[in-house]
Amino acid sequence: MAVLPETGIRDLEDLRRFESEMTLEERLPERSILDVFIARALDQPDRTAITMLMTGAPDEEPRRVSYRELLGLVRRAANLFATLAGPRPGVAYMLPSLVETHATLWGAEAAGYAVPINFLLQPEHIAGLLKASGARILVALGPHPVLDIWQKALALRDAVPGLQLVRVAPPGIPVEPGVIDFHTALMAQPDDRLVFGDPGRDGDIAAYFHTGGTTGAPKLVAHTHRSQLVAALGGAVLGDMRPTDTLTATLPLFHVGGTIFCGLSAFMAGIGLLVMSPGGLRNPAMVQGYWRLAARYGATLVGAVPTSIGAVLEVPLDGADLSAARAGFCGAASLPTAVRERFRQVVGIGLFEVYGMTEASGLIAIDPVAGEGGAGSVGWALPYTRVEVRRLEANGRLGPVCAPGEIGVITARGPHVSPGYRNPEHDAGVFDDGLLNSGDLGYADARGRIYIAGRAKDLIIRSGHNIDPLMIENAMAAHPAVALAAAVAMPDAYAGELPVCYVALRPGATATEEELREHAEQSIGERPAWPKQICIVDAIPLTSVGKIYKPQLRCDAASRLVTHVVHDRLGLRDAQIRVQEGGRRGMRVTVDLPDAARSAVPTVEDALAVYLFETRVTAG
Repeated sequence: MAVLPETGIRDLEDLRRFESEMTLEERLPERSILDVFIARALDQPDRTAITMLMTGAPDEEPRRVSYRELLGLVRRAANLFATLAGPRPGVAYMLPSLVETHATLWGAEAAGYAVPINFLLQPEHIAGLLKASGARILVALGPHPVLDIWQKALALRDAVPGLQLVRVAPPGIPVEPGVIDFHTALMAQPDDRLVFGDPGRDGDIAAYFHTGGTTGAPKLVAHTHRSQLVAALGGAVLGDMRPTDTLTATLPLFHVGGTIFCGLSAFMAGIGLLVMSPGGLRNPAMVQGYWRLAARYGATLVGAVPTSIGAVLEVPLDGADLSAARAGFCGAASLPTAVRERFRQVVGIGLFEVYGMTEASGLIAIDPVAGEGGAGSVGWALPYTRVEVRRLEANGRLGPVCAPGEIGVITARGPHVSPGYRNPEHDAGVFDDGLLNSGDLGYADARGRIYIAGRAKDLIIRSGHNIDPLMIENAMAAHPAVALAAAVAMPDAYAGELPVCYVALRPGATATEEELREHAEQSIGERPAWPKQICIVDAIPLTSVGKIYKPQLRCDAASRLVTHVVHDRLGLRDAQIRVQEGGRRGMRVTVDLPDAARSAVPTVEDALAVYLFETRVTAG
């Protein structure tokens, strides 16, 4: 069983001492993901591993699964998948957060490899992922009054030859022809042994996670058993996870953060997961009941993505006793300063940042929970791994290590780093002889703590001046009327790009664009970073895990610009304008003119040629 520290890691000195006491092999004897569940079932068989909330109602009696029962479910699932598809099968799943999802994920990794699928994607995109992954089994949620997962699953069976469909549905629902019922098939398998020999281990592929957005060729990141185990160890150590802890699990299990930090790290430490409904904090009832439920079930570690934290902070505590809570976690996106400060004011504990990416098996660095907390910092690299901030040379290559305080590109090296993408053609520029180029900008302070300065692709470059969007977002989020802010680049003929900021207001709050502009100019020290426009919107687009979806905002900003140029400046008000991601310059703009305006095509082309996007103008 993994040897965790007896006292929490507080700083870099503690971390280096922890590494020197044992080698990684001594510290982490587990060689297979299955070993984690075997060790925990032996050590604390009756400890509740998962408390599954479905509705969060005050009178709900949740399903509770012990570590002994969880090991049995994982073994049954592994046996089922090996029986259905033979040695080392690829098992994809489209499931919300359920006990069955954990059984599927970890059982798939024991028998072969898992392919977690975001079920909110379109069927044609999912079909591409299934084909690229080589998955032979798809486990999917059955008919549901709201989710259309089952309809997609049936379409995928027709689109992907040889795909076996396994349905997760409540007992009593009739079995469909050609479909395997998960619960029936699961219970036919033994739970005390594997029927197929040894599980996957060490450098064997444990999972392929989709990354890289929803356009272009599918990019599948390989995780090995060793890479996930090392990442999970780091999460348990720097997260100061203890067997007496209860962690609120709100991230979906198709997200690497939900599977590793809020899954495998927790199980390695022997803590209890409080699964806050199948939909997590996408479920409004969970947002409204978050504090009440955390209090009722004695949550000691609470957390979510920044946008969700912001949402639950809008909900009054209403007398909820949070005295058991000792730390908050936040990850998957940068944490606005205003949200961090408000969390401490409301809850009375610190909010610690977790930094990771799919290509590093989910985790790169964590602000240690046992430490003093570094405001704005993601702390230090995981144990037995290294993070360096390197200069980005003019030719796009990584240069030498930056001096403290100097912004560069964050890189990671260690056994948690993925061996690469399933398609090696995607490796260029990301993986280089064991070094991972995160694509994130950041810097290290004199104590070696890492700070995130933004995504390289999110930088706003105004006349050669690099503007960090986080600077704008933190300033705008500090306004009392602002719930969420997102800064992106708008194309500009002279400067190349100009900063614009999208703002969603808090419920019941009011603010004008002029008021927000005055606040920005008073709060943002760099004049070039003052937003050229502030757009007050009803809602800011989010991904399925609650990250701000900036590509949509960049396209909207470009659409506003092109509409102004074509409709207002050129007077072509009947023109139809479409803006999409992609193309050689990262964005495609299409302007469709009516046939009567065909002669204006060259004029429109000339007017748009000065901008840094790809343009196509048609007529008729």
